[in-house]
Amino acid sequence: MQNRKKQTSSLLSATKWIPSLYLTEGIPYVIIINVSVLLYKRLGISNTNIAFWTSWIYLPWVIKPFWSPFVDILRTKRWWIITMQIGIGLALASVAYFIPTSFFFKTTLAVFWLMAFASATHDIAADGFYMLSLSEKEQSFFVGIRSTFYRLALIIGQGVLVILAGYLEKKYGGENITHTHIAKAWSIVFYLLSAFFIVISLYHILVLPKPLSDKKKEISSKEILTEFGKTLISFFRKKEIGMALAFMLLFRLSEAMITKLAGGFIMSIYGLKRLLFPMALAITVPNIVYVVLAYFQPDNLLSINTMIAFEQFGYGFGFTAYMMYLIYFSQGENQTSHYALCTGFMALGMMLPSMVAGKLESLVGYQMFFIIVVILIIPTLLLIPMMKIENDFGKK
Repeated sequence: MQNRKKQTSSLLSATKWIPSLYLTEGIPYVIIINVSVLLYKRLGISNTNIAFWTSWIYLPWVIKPFWSPFVDILRTKRWWIITMQIGIGLALASVAYFIPTSFFFKTTLAVFWLMAFASATHDIAADGFYMLSLSEKEQSFFVGIRSTFYRLALIIGQGVLVILAGYLEKKYGGENITHTHIAKAWSIVFYLLSAFFIVISLYHILVLPKPLSDKKKEISSKEILTEFGKTLISFFRKKEIGMALAFMLLFRLSEAMITKLAGGFIMSIYGLKRLLFPMALAITVPNIVYVVLAYFQPDNLLSINTMIAFEQFGYGFGFTAYMMYLIYFSQGENQTSHYALCTGFMALGMMLPSMVAGKLESLVGYQMFFIIVVILIIPTLLLIPMMKIENDFGKK
């Protein structure tokens, strides 16, 4: 009875910080990767420049494993989380300041680049903190919740913030919206985001727990480099490393070309091994809706929104399994660093296809492009039956 009460208390405590932590993990990502594209398009930057320069901003998420050991060694995960949130807040304020200037493109790109490093570091610390603060069963239970709020962040970024910017543009420009009106509207949006991050960092100072296992290591600079080398070597010596890397790179392949609650709950009942294949289907098969949209091009907003909602639900449900697999493969010594390496390969699996997606579409057209996207589901589905996963992993 006492253990049950203690477990309930632990779960209730976790609900105070997990949703807000993963909301703040998702918002910088969507701002840097997606919203920046819309911002530059509205400010008159050419598609060529937008595609080339914004693609490179993804790089910090690909290479973040190379500094993840320093996050492990130099400070606590809690310190990194709060510090990076404050840094992101200041970076957002800088973007807001530079948007109305004549040299906004170079300066905001530079700030977005720095913000991407802060956001990637925040990811390392947040994911490590999640694993240190929760038991394996609690991680399984909350993985759907963290995915839900991460997805909510993407919706806020690509939906709410864009709508707000559009509303402000019209408010200030009326029927004759100029570059000045657009810059003013987007500058206000970024100032509001900056204020949000400062406030949320203060909130996390109050609510984030202080697990005993979250502590910095007393170590010299030479030992840091040695430790980093050991971490990297131990990752590539893990069992099934080839199969795991193939899975990490291929799982989001079709999704990358078109760039949870329920998932976490079901995962805690049946476990990862039993659900990996159906959840892979859930994240990939709904991409068929884009083939339908490309061929029939409906003008009914209800039909379009219904199909997009179906695809988004499948993404949220299926991505839960992917994140649980990364947690599973990262188990053991240097868990936080190994998880960062996994997410680095995940980012690489998104970055490389994204760089050729625009060129491919221009060559074959939207209809054939989305057919290719659906075909790219096959490699992941063929790989899953060959993967070795413990039967009970992920069960509550």
